[in-house]
Amino acid sequence: MKNLYIIRHAKSSWKDMNLSDYARPLNKRGKGNALLMGSVLKNKGIVPDIIITSPALRAKTTAKIIAKEINYSQKIIFKEEIYEANANTLHKIVKHLNDEINTIFLFGHNPGLNELSYKYVHFCKNIPTCGVLEIEFDSKSWMSIDTKNAKLISFDYPKQYKTKSERF
Repeated sequence: MKNLYIIRHAKSSWKDMNLSDYARPLNKRGKGNALLMGSVLKNKGIVPDIIITSPALRAKTTAKIIAKEINYSQKIIFKEEIYEANANTLHKIVKHLNDEINTIFLFGHNPGLNELSYKYVHFCKNIPTCGVLEIEFDSKSWMSIDTKNAKLISFDYPKQYKTKSERF
């Protein structure tokens, strides 16, 4: 079995309009949500074999916060091609992983992550900021993952863990 966690970056700040999209940091809510979702993953006992992320600041920071929260001690891999990637580009990244890797956290951006989720499991909902989609593939090789052997296991996002008053 191969397990892919598709994780959208947490909420970013638009405070400094002079920053490029690539350089936008997380805002306060984004940092809190990254900690929350890291805690959710930790409580599920999930630690990936590898974390791969877009190097855009908001994705990189989300990956680092969650990695720390789950006690991930390996190197985080930064892949430039994830930034502004479509589903085909993301699929190529995943299918070329070493087969010794069984569980991956893939941090990135929409619309590419939504497209990838649809490609694998026909997931039609929007992945909100800091949303985590878990897909399991009945496969021993990343090269042979596709819709036919993919199964949606879970979909978690920050708002489902907060009371109405905490959402505002």
